[in-house]
Amino acid sequence: MTKELPACPVEMTLQLIGNRWKVLIMRDLLEGTKRFGELKKSVGSITQKVLTQNLRDMEACGLLTRKVYAEVPPRVDYTLTETGYSLKPILDSMNTWGTSYKMKFSADEVYSTSEV
Repeated sequence: MTKELPACPVEMTLQLIGNRWKVLIMRDLLEGTKRFGELKKSVGSITQKVLTQNLRDMEACGLLTRKVYAEVPPRVDYTLTETGYSLKPILDSMNTWGTSYKMKFSADEVYSTSEV
């Protein structure tokens, strides 16, 4: 059975990348192909199980590809697809907004402590 897509484009985008981990995985893969261990280290406090689930979801949605090499130990590379890479402007906007927010928050904190 085919899953019905939401009518709202924002809701559709949130379904694809709307959790904390997927956005961080996307951020890291925008730099280029990564191995599982590199992603786990970069993303931080994510468990191996949760990282695996998110990577599988993203592969199923067509956001990334998974390439397995017949080596010992096994090597698996993850790369954004064209569809995955097309989300770059969204992540760039999130980066710009987050940087501005952090600067404002830091400036407000400095201002409020200097008043005391």
